[in-house]
Amino acid sequence: MILVILFLSGCYSGTRPPRIGTAAPDFTVRDSEHAVSLSQLKGKVVVLNFWATWCAPCIEEMPSLVRMQQRMQAKGVTVLAVSVDVDDGNYRRFLKDHNVSLLSVRDPDQKSNALYGTFKFPETYIIDRNGVMRRKFIGAVDWTEPEVIDFLGKL
Repeated sequence: MILVILFLSGCYSGTRPPRIGTAAPDFTVRDSEHAVSLSQLKGKVVVLNFWATWCAPCIEEMPSLVRMQQRMQAKGVTVLAVSVDVDDGNYRRFLKDHNVSLLSVRDPDQKSNALYGTFKFPETYIIDRNGVMRRKFIGAVDWTEPEVIDFLGKL
């Protein structure tokens, strides 16, 4: 039991995740439909979500991401959903079948998420209007929770 506690305490050092409070790495993703650069969204609060169609927690959180985007868009909050799917057909079918009306782009080479050190999905970064990373969420989030909406509204 003591070994487990020591091991777990070593995993969390009590500090914030790396890069929080620093400039978000810029990237451009080009898929078959369009190209999107993070820098194009400067001046907005960006909810940068790395996800995949085969990821159960990603599927779970997608409806709340869409609802939050609809609610917060007028306040300058936008979701950039970057899929790491290799299969373009599965990706397009998912967007259509789940009514995903977010700014979404497919990065099958996983270059954008690699810049952030993301290799498990979903993982989401909140980037303020000046391009600075303010929070990181690992795993599925209910994006309609009052605390989340309040946090985004204050940026």
